[in-house]
Amino acid sequence: MKGHGPKTVNYILPLLGLALAGVLSLRPEMAPGAGGVVPNIAALLAVVLLCGAAISAVAHADVVAARLGQPYGVLLLTMSVTIIEVSVMASMMLHGQNNPTLARESVFSVLMIVNTGIVGLCLLMGSLRHREQTIQQQGVSGYLSVMIALGVMLLVLPAETHEGETGTFSPRQLVFMSFVAVSLYGAFLYMQTVRYREHFESQPEGHGEPPPAPAAFAAGLVMLLLSLAAVVALSKHVAATFEDFLGNFALADPDAVTGALIALLILLPEGISAVRAAARNHLQHSLNIALGSALATVALTIPVMAFISVLIGHSMVLGLDTEDRTMLLVTFVLSILSFGTGRTNALNGVVHLIVFCVYVMLLFMP
Repeated sequence: MKGHGPKTVNYILPLLGLALAGVLSLRPEMAPGAGGVVPNIAALLAVVLLCGAAISAVAHADVVAARLGQPYGVLLLTMSVTIIEVSVMASMMLHGQNNPTLARESVFSVLMIVNTGIVGLCLLMGSLRHREQTIQQQGVSGYLSVMIALGVMLLVLPAETHEGETGTFSPRQLVFMSFVAVSLYGAFLYMQTVRYREHFESQPEGHGEPPPAPAAFAAGLVMLLLSLAAVVALSKHVAATFEDFLGNFALADPDAVTGALIALLILLPEGISAVRAAARNHLQHSLNIALGSALATVALTIPVMAFISVLIGHSMVLGLDTEDRTMLLVTFVLSILSFGTGRTNALNGVVHLIVFCVYVMLLFMP
């Protein structure tokens, strides 16, 4: 917070976004992709209001975080986004034709967008303004160790096992690995919030401002959840617009591109908040937001999707293709090297962003 609360527009835009999403759901003929002037206008409004709701979510998250303190404020934001993301993926899985690679593509997209795109932008923006920045090395190592373990076990290992089909776990393996993922994430949360909380604390703000009043905190919490709901509700319609647009091109893997666009829209609030924190020279806070969202996604999304998959009898392919597996391993190694000294600079950010550009290229030219 900068001495004042969110502006009035930050309260209005999420409500307008939810209202538009409700109208489009009730009137499918007006929804983007239906064809005609009105759906095209609706598509433009959806994009504008989605961006506005994302910015509003950041403003209200600052109020909530100032009252809760760290790391609880960041944890609330990451868990809120993750829960909504899981609900969107679950609704997609339960609706229409089975897509066995849905969970894999979504989780992989989040890992790549966060660890290369968002982290790279944070490192670059922060270093350009402050030359070098410091982090709590033990805290970042905690994020990376759990993320790497889960990423390899859930996205690389399925292509190497013998009991299931190629790229899949057997039902017994899937249940066991889901238990491992949830247990490991639970252990991480205990370390983050209780045992080693000081390893994840950001640099002091230095403003000496008192925390917001209980009424402001309550309003901020409600508006944060409404803003996140607006982002996800509108992302469905914006994604439909993107999907129709991408249908005009001969893409080798349209599902991967669509999944990446949806992940990008859902991560928009956290991405904006993380970059703003890095620009204010609070890189640890920035990484708590970015890495926390990626870790929560890989640890919670796949177990939930696995439960639904087993419940409805749909297969779920988790093993990554060769090029995706290579990009994931390169990203993990790069993250270890970037944060290994406890200090970052602009070069680290440039390298992460270059890897992100290669990932985007492979979406369209695998």
